[in-house]
Parts: sequence; structure tokens; C-alpha cells
Amino acid sequence: MTLVTRFAPSPTGLLHLGHAWSALLGWRHAREAGGKILLRIEDIDTERCRPEFDAAIMEDLAWLGLDWDGPVRRQSEHFADFKAVLDQLKANALAYPCFCTRRQIEAEVAASQSAPHGLLGLIYPGTCRALSDAERIERIAAGENHAWRFDVAEAARRVGDLTWIEEGQGIMAVDPLVGGDVVLARKDTPSSYHVAVTHDDQFQGITWITRGQDLYPSTHIHRLLQALMGWDAPAYRHHGLLVDEEGKRFAKRDRALTLRSLREAGKTPEQVLALAEKLAAQI
Repeated sequence: MTLVTRFAPSPTGLLHLGHAWSALLGWRHAREAGGKILLRIEDIDTERCRPEFDAAIMEDLAWLGLDWDGPVRRQSEHFADFKAVLDQLKANALAYPCFCTRRQIEAEVAASQSAPHGLLGLIYPGTCRALSDAERIERIAAGENHAWRFDVAEAARRVGDLTWIEEGQGIMAVDPLVGGDVVLARKDTPSSYHVAVTHDDQFQGITWITRGQDLYPSTHIHRLLQALMGWDAPAYRHHGLLVDEEGKRFAKRDRALTLRSLREAGKTPEQVLALAEKLAAQI
């Protein structure tokens, strides 16, 4: 089987050293294995994603000397594909409308003695899960704002035990409840990261996923979606996150270490990639 991996940044800011490291790992793996690496722009957040950051991604990656196979896929052009996934989950009674505001959820969780937290943050208490179909239909018809949530307990019951292959760790067991009933779509964002990324990994034939350790918890949700939709399960490598001298994780807001600022400071692509490797060796 030909290895196919991808680099999938979001154009919500300029790329930084952490992005360079992740892109290099995927690119190097694909080239050494005689496989393919695809570039995907994950721009489903229509409020935060901007064309100028999309253009900057292309510019920075070209400057680094990293090339890509095939056309670039931009998720904002494929909301209909993601809606079809959500529609199937709805039809199978695995997604339900949630009318709670963030403030209401936070208040309910705060009032709970257990105040449950999962690996993906606060776990939704399931307030709207028990609403009758009649009430759901009535409230949607009335135009009440709502999101669609994933009934993970029911989904887990249907698919049974799941695993994934993690490089360096072997077979990992899936905990379907790790994030609770995560959001699948909102009015302002018609698809969640979970739906869009799993759909596109299947659509693009991705066999190996290289991404940061911060996305490790999401893999539990992704494997559940893959199993429900009858999609293939890629192998995963969740790499450590680069940090600065103070141990602070690099983020898009830290302009001082964006690839653009490093380039403007006179750094060469080779120096930038060497710096990323040096920092990675310290993780």
C-alpha cells in the first residue's frame, strides 16, 4: 500500500516553527517511503480564516522548499460533503440538536458536584439529549438557534470496541466518551473539525496522519466516526509540540517566531528547519 499523508493547516494566522516541524515530519516521511503528501487547507471557520493567511501558507511552504502532490483541497469549498455526513448521522439517530448556549452549559457544569472534564475540555452534561422528537422539531421550526451534537454513548454501543495504531506505542484503545457529546455543526460553522477532517482523510485516501500531540484526544472521536461511516482507519503519529526557551508552546499569536518574521530577519530555510529540529530534540 502506498503511504499517503497530509499537512493540513488552518489559515487563521501565520505559520510558526511548530508548523514547520509538523510539515517537515510529514513531508520527510512521505518522500522516504516513496509515498505522497497532500496539502489541505482546513478553513471551515469562516469567521477566523482569511485569504491572506491562505496565501501566506503557500508562500511560507514554498520558501521552506517543501513540495506537495496533487491539488490543494480547501474545506470551505466542500461544506455539502460534510453536510451529507451530518445528515447520515441524523438519519441514524446519532446526532441531536442542542439548544443550550455556552453560558447555560457553563452554568450547569458549574452547578454540578462532579463538574466533569474530559481530554477535550468540559464535557457537555447532555441537557438536550433527552428532548422528545416533537420538542426538537417544534423548537427548530420556531427558528431557535441550535448546534448538532454527537451521541457518543449510542455510537459506541453500536460499533463496539475500537483501536488505532500509534507510531511508537502500538495499538491504542479508543475511549468514546473522552470528550462527551462533541459538537458536529453550528449555525456559524456548518461543520466541525471532527466531521471535516475524518471525511477528507477518507476522501483523499490518507493512510498515515502526522499531527501534533494536542490533537491526540480527538483521535478517539475520529475513530468512532470512521467506524460509523465505514471509513478506513489511518495510522497515526502524534508528535511533541515545540516550545520556546521558557517552555511556552509556540502559537500563531507569537509573531516573533512566525516563519515570515524569521525570513524577514534574514534566516534561510535551512536555518529555520535546523532550528525546528533542534527544538524538537529537546522535547
